[in-house]
Amino acid sequence: MLKRQREILIGTILGDAWLQRTGRRSARLRLEHSEKQKDYIFWKYEELKNLMQDQPKRIERFNPRFNKTYVYYRCQSHSSPTLGKYRRYFYDEAGRKRVPEQIEKLLRSPLSLAVWYMDDGHYYARDKVAFIYLPNYTEEELSRLCKALGLNFGVEPKLIYKRGHPCLYFPRSETARLHAIIGEHVIESMKYKTPLDPVTTEGELPEDSGMESRRRAPDLELG
Repeated sequence: MLKRQREILIGTILGDAWLQRTGRRSARLRLEHSEKQKDYIFWKYEELKNLMQDQPKRIERFNPRFNKTYVYYRCQSHSSPTLGKYRRYFYDEAGRKRVPEQIEKLLRSPLSLAVWYMDDGHYYARDKVAFIYLPNYTEEELSRLCKALGLNFGVEPKLIYKRGHPCLYFPRSETARLHAIIGEHVIESMKYKTPLDPVTTEGELPEDSGMESRRRAPDLELG
């Protein structure tokens, strides 16, 4: 697996992707996105093409409760021991998604952060702030995740709960910092999540961002 593919994989595992166990040591990756995000899932497919079984397929599902048909796209990878290794990092034995103890070494690339944000991020235009929605991680896991973001990217979101579920809240200055870090990696169809202009004061990194002086965790070689 190429370095760029590992970075995309880490971002989407933190986000919407699901790693399904296919044996004692192997797993496969499943991707699903709504019709609105068709371009995005096809971008993932092209980036991970050598790992995938087939290109995304359009699926319609009727929900009788709401009398509505939902359209989405799905694709999945071949099973492999490499993906099994990632599953052991990001899932416990019961199949619950978790934040790995090694997250500081795994979540280091702006591309990983961008994919995670494109998956689970939301930009609230009125207040110019961003959120990343999270699974029900433990307090220890949430603390570990926030520490990794501060150490590796110099961003310091606040942990809040919305309707009982945790999410990372980025105040306006931290949103500008986040968007400046990930902006070049956000694909065209997802730029509605990063509308701040990095050329303007509104979108600049503060001069004291300290990104060059912050200690970086060493790379963790995987797959």
